Amino acid sequence: MSAPSALITGGTSGIGKATAELLHSRGYRVMVTGVSGVADAGLPEDVAVVRADARSLPDLDQVVDQARRRFGSLDLLFLNAGISRPGPIESTDEEAFDALFDTNVKGNFFTLQKVLPLLGEGASVVVTVGAGEGLGAAMTAAKGALLPLVRSLALELAPRRIRVNAVSPGIIDTPAYGKLGVTREMIDSWGEQVPLGRVGAPADIAGAVAFLASDTASYITGQNLTVSGGIGVHTNG
Repeated sequence: MSAPSALITGGTSGIGKATAELLHSRGYRVMVTGVSGVADAGLPEDVAVVRADARSLPDLDQVVDQARRRFGSLDLLFLNAGISRPGPIESTDEEAFDALFDTNVKGNFFTLQKVLPLLGEGASVVVTVGAGEGLGAAMTAAKGALLPLVRSLALELAPRRIRVNAVSPGIIDTPAYGKLGVTREMIDSWGEQVPLGRVGAPADIAGAVAFLASDTASYITGQNLTVSGGIGVHTNG
């Protein structure tokens, strides 16, 4: 019996890279995609790294062809590619709006559509949803579109015994914050507000993805696993 196989979009840094490393350590055959950091991702030698833009359908066709040739079929599709364009409605232009939906919604939708023939019975799809609230209306709309999509796909693909779930990270210490101008001091101060007392690490999300992909989660579909250190948990009374 061959080792399980996984395709991870947005897998050259942060959460995607940590997930690739974890799955590889557990015996998975892994392929990752990314638009940057492809040449120096620093992943194990036998992890395939493919440059691909989630917004480009020809790029997606190339990824699927390579996955088919390398693995034959896939046991896990981790849809992790995404971008951030935070800002209030007054400063959100058409380019930023389109970029958010093209990558975070269209990209995920068509990646799954094209990969679907490679997903057999018992396969798992996991989608990174992430936070949109507090980052502007366009970010909230783009991220908010994903959870209904996950639930709908879970029902549509259930007859094929393909499970579809989401993982929603809280504040995770990834290189993405640096690109947005967030300082280390700011991240550390955010950690003080987290009930568990720290910001999350990419490995925290990787563990959740590995769980959702495992046989242990074989009766879980259409769900959103929040990994936030307790942010968003409220008590009544």
